[in-house]
Amino acid sequence: MNKTFIIILILLAMGLIAYNVTLVDFSNPFQGDSTIALIGIAASLCAIVLLLIFMTSKKIDKKMKED
Repeated sequence: MNKTFIIILILLAMGLIAYNVTLVDFSNPFQGDSTIALIGIAASLCAIVLLLIFMTSKKIDKKMKED
């Protein structure tokens, strides 16, 4: 995948986190729609971590091919 595409996906995931934070009712975070928003935040964080791992593995792969 292209580095620009991965960065765009990371920014989209960050946007989803920002949107879901606005949906969380902090006085009762585990009731109703707040639970769904928390799940969305966790899923977006997982996506960001996976994309960062993928970028790192591509860098390692590129260095291994150079040697």
